[in-house]
Amino acid sequence: MIKRLLIANRGEIAVRIIRSCREMGIETVAVYSTADAGSLHVRLADKAVCIGPPPAAKSYLVPENIIMAALRQGCEAIHPGVGFLSENACFARLVNKSGLRFIGPDPCLIELLGDKVAARAEALRFGLPVTPGTEEAVGDEQAAKEAVKALGLPVIIKAAAGGGGKGMRIVRSMEELSVNLRLCIREAEANFADNRVFIERYVEKPRHVELQILSDGRGKVAILGERDCTVQQNHQKLIEESPSPAINDSIRAKMAAGASKMFSELKYSGAGTIEFLVESEGFYFMEVNARIQVEHPVSEMLTGVDIVRQQTLACTENRLELEGGRMPVRGHAIECRINALSPGKITRLETPGGPGVRFDSFLYHSADVPPYYDSMVAKLIVHAENRNAALARMDRTLSELVIDGVKTNQQKQRRTIAHPVFRSGGFDTSFYETYMDD
Repeated sequence: MIKRLLIANRGEIAVRIIRSCREMGIETVAVYSTADAGSLHVRLADKAVCIGPPPAAKSYLVPENIIMAALRQGCEAIHPGVGFLSENACFARLVNKSGLRFIGPDPCLIELLGDKVAARAEALRFGLPVTPGTEEAVGDEQAAKEAVKALGLPVIIKAAAGGGGKGMRIVRSMEELSVNLRLCIREAEANFADNRVFIERYVEKPRHVELQILSDGRGKVAILGERDCTVQQNHQKLIEESPSPAINDSIRAKMAAGASKMFSELKYSGAGTIEFLVESEGFYFMEVNARIQVEHPVSEMLTGVDIVRQQTLACTENRLELEGGRMPVRGHAIECRINALSPGKITRLETPGGPGVRFDSFLYHSADVPPYYDSMVAKLIVHAENRNAALARMDRTLSELVIDGVKTNQQKQRRTIAHPVFRSGGFDTSFYETYMDD
């Protein structure tokens, strides 16, 4: 067992990692920007090191500063958390080259799976269906036109190295193709330093479903059920739940079989998710996230597994404290992301409690919410015996939560939970724009 680990992240996920490490007997080192000097993860860690000024490009995104802090503090490993450098293959290589262990898969796998064109090819190799699309990147207008003629309209242009909705545009007519192709190429270059794009048939009104994977790097793969992440705004997830109300056991089994084969044969190590688009005709592989996900507590509530603990063991000792295959799940879990709509100082914080309630956050009374980083300030997760009971529990906990000092999306989340279409389970990725865009 390693003795000391540095967390190359901030906020809620850093707090989450610290708590698991403390239970494992692992000391933690936090890194922080000057804007986060008073943050909760800095207070909870055994040691803390300032790595730069507020802009992430000068602090949390500077690999050399993070690795130097880890070496000077006598760390044996670095956990990247989510976002920032968590799926940066160059950073992972630098970590390994410095003699530290990277809590994540092999850098070559991060690179392979982070390339959406290459990942599609891998999915096909392991028998997973993919959305009809181009097998290679599309570099010019003529190739794009030929692809669209073969696929039919509408299509979606995607950055090969993309994520978070950047470098992605829907095309519904040939007249729109040229300008959207140029815009996607430009956005891909600006956001990912990689101007490659590819084209897929656009799936109208799909569900977004992902499997939570844990793998030991030696071929053992455990699947902790699926999560339905369909409720989104601008491609950003807002509510996640499990089990998905949209899929049956036959689809679950097919997804799990393909995912298990893929992660096992690739010798994937640690936590990851494999994401699918689901429509009436079936399901399609979308991408792999080679890291832990923000919404991992949903799977933890359903299975009782500490995903951070298992991820750390897999990446440092090549072992899991779990049997392989599909893990048993019980009940229903839902997570609402609480996003700050403005920066500020927390003047009042009252958190909900009771059976089956979990509140993950970096907030405390008088905590600062800086304007420089991701807007998510908390996650509210509930678990109950079935979906209706979980919805009732989420409504109750949202009504109890009080966050003063910053504006949040809390009330909008409550309206979402109460909406009859959401409660019916018969919604798709257009739900927010159709029913909640006020």
